[in-house]
Amino acid sequence: METKTVIKGYKYRIYPTKEQEIQISKTFGCCRFVYNQLLAKKIELYKTEQKSLSKTDCNNYCNQVLKKQEEYKWLKEVDKFALTNSIYNLDSAYQNFFRRVKQGSDKAGFPKFKSKKDNRQSYRTNFTNDNIKVDFENNKIQLPKLKWIECRLHREFKGKILFATISKTPSEKYFVSFNVEVEHIVSSKNDYAIGIDLGIKDLLITSDGEVINNEKTTYKYEKRLAKLQRKLAKKKKGNKNRNKQRVKVARLHEKITNIRKDNLHQTSKQIINENKVVICEDLNIKGMVKNHNLAKSIHDCGWGELTRQLKYKTNWNNKIYYEVNRYFPSSQLCNKCGYKNTDTKNLNIRFWICPECNTEHDRDENAAINILNQGLKDLGLVS
Repeated sequence: METKTVIKGYKYRIYPTKEQEIQISKTFGCCRFVYNQLLAKKIELYKTEQKSLSKTDCNNYCNQVLKKQEEYKWLKEVDKFALTNSIYNLDSAYQNFFRRVKQGSDKAGFPKFKSKKDNRQSYRTNFTNDNIKVDFENNKIQLPKLKWIECRLHREFKGKILFATISKTPSEKYFVSFNVEVEHIVSSKNDYAIGIDLGIKDLLITSDGEVINNEKTTYKYEKRLAKLQRKLAKKKKGNKNRNKQRVKVARLHEKITNIRKDNLHQTSKQIINENKVVICEDLNIKGMVKNHNLAKSIHDCGWGELTRQLKYKTNWNNKIYYEVNRYFPSSQLCNKCGYKNTDTKNLNIRFWICPECNTEHDRDENAAINILNQGLKDLGLVS
């Protein structure tokens, strides 16, 4: 049995007491405050002196200046690693901004100030000197500054904890996510290769002719969601009843997301277990959703999440994931003789017969076979 050391995430719901909720809220606030303070300082320093602050300088400023000021003494009440990670996140945002500027991106995305009104909040703490402990028998975890918290530990892990992320969702639920270095059992090896054509009516069609249905989760809950949102729109801002209604809407959105992700995980796991080489198409999803007739259906499919899962799962299992060029005309080519049928640019054409070799084609299955053949050529696995 082959194993491989990988970093996996384990997410659990936690049930903090009122005192622990207050401490978590304080930490969220302090991380936001430090992030905004240092972002403002970096902007001011660049405008006045054309200089920049490194993440080490920012961290020293937080520890040696901000924390020592009487008006900011409350910064000492929260986890120090949470503040440091918030500073490092700011530095990463700056680095990503400059990287996109160098690449000539139209939307470089300069770091923004964090808002107090954001319903999705989180902070990260590092593991050191056994400051994070997990008790699977009693369903409890220990976190810095929070001590022991009740937790639903629905699955166990054995490995080295690297860090933990504590988060609060818009539905006002609390979660902890551990990044753990564990031994992963590599799935059985075989020599099968598969091509995947992503769709809307069906989630995907493989080169073997297998069709994975699209659950269309959003459409199933569409009427219920619309009803809750209408009620929310009638509530006055700042009213407690408005927040209660907001939570109801958030929980339904959360349910839809969880159902979709579960379906995608099952699908990606099946594909990885059965194949050694997985070849997909490189879709311009941002461009495709500009078509307002298809945008809702495309978002509901979760193509981006599916390909993300396929990428890291192939990496975990020492397999190959490849995306063919997005301009490759997979739907237009006959997989037998290579004839190019430009009529298939019309999405309403689902079946066609090649005028050269008289082969009958299902549009999606033919595209999947072409994607497989082109991917194998690009990888040098066939001549």
